Amino acid sequence: MLDSEATTPVPQVEAEREEERAPAPRRRRGLRAVIGGTTVLAVGAAGTFLVVRDDQGSSSQDSSSLPTATVTRTDLVNTSDVDGTLGYEGSSTVLGPGGGRITWLPEGGDVVKRGQRVYAVDSRDVPLFYGSTPFWRELKTEVTKGVDVLELERNLKALGYGDGLAVDRLFTWRTEEAVKKWQKDLGVKQTGIVKPDDVTVQRGAIRVTKVQAVLGAPAGGTVLTGSGTARLVTVNLPVGDQSMARKGAKVRITLPGGKQTTGRISAVGTVATAGTTNSDSQTGEGTENATIPVYVTLDKPASAGTLDSAPATVGFTSTERKNVLAVPVNALLASSEGTYSVKVVDSSGDARSVPVKLGVFDGNKVEVQGSLTPGQKVQVPRS
Repeated sequence: MLDSEATTPVPQVEAEREEERAPAPRRRRGLRAVIGGTTVLAVGAAGTFLVVRDDQGSSSQDSSSLPTATVTRTDLVNTSDVDGTLGYEGSSTVLGPGGGRITWLPEGGDVVKRGQRVYAVDSRDVPLFYGSTPFWRELKTEVTKGVDVLELERNLKALGYGDGLAVDRLFTWRTEEAVKKWQKDLGVKQTGIVKPDDVTVQRGAIRVTKVQAVLGAPAGGTVLTGSGTARLVTVNLPVGDQSMARKGAKVRITLPGGKQTTGRISAVGTVATAGTTNSDSQTGEGTENATIPVYVTLDKPASAGTLDSAPATVGFTSTERKNVLAVPVNALLASSEGTYSVKVVDSSGDARSVPVKLGVFDGNKVEVQGSLTPGQKVQVPRS
């Protein structure tokens, strides 16, 4: 379920007298404040304001002695929190050549980059090349031009073997010379020929997530599975809220332990998945709860620490207001008629009630519209 801050408060009134008490502690989805004989409770998850008023107007605090806060002009952002999962970007599978035996394997969590060995067969290292197309034929001077030749040359160039090499789709004598230099450094026979099983081709660096092969076993089938190296938070966002997810939009991320960081939406899925149902679910419930995947990259990947996977909460911006007047939420006074006001204190210390209309909520601040100016002082409850 989507957790969101309240933007359209709906008053609920119960007549009762409030005894003097300190404000209740602030929680993740609510803020409670006591002002004289009026209690205001902002409940973000429920989207309501609960107001308890002393209709006799009695006050447990001397109004003239209450502390004040300043009316400010600022930008406010209303966010909606959705739970997700911290992990790594993408997935990949490394397949063995089908001949020979496995003589070396990495460990889970290892990161393999271009040119580094992914595994070894019969004591021969199989390095990683970057590309989108696996090699399917022997690459040598007689072959026709192709994308596999282009990928080979790109990798040789990136690894420092590209002096005088034209990076195109043609396997020339310069390509052969670059291959021989690379083979010499690998410690293998310098044939100038690259066979499909000499390298493993993946889209980028891989982080080993699971090793399936066993040392000494035939080098066939799946050797290991991996992921990308970029940290990623995946969120299953309700389809009804997909307008909040815009590619490139900035979001707030809360990690285990309450640590907060920021990120940006890197991709928004286009395939909806039915919500979870069971035998007691009603017809159509899976459709109503359908979600789409939203992928968020971290601005500072190091902020995720060493966690491989963890729950995370992403705060999406649902409403943004710029250059508006704001006061602390606990400065609000609510009436039984459903209207709101604040107590403005002048330079002489006198307080007067000023009606306000409420706008966007952002943490413990709320947008107000009324006869107010920046710098004015409004009463707040004593902490």
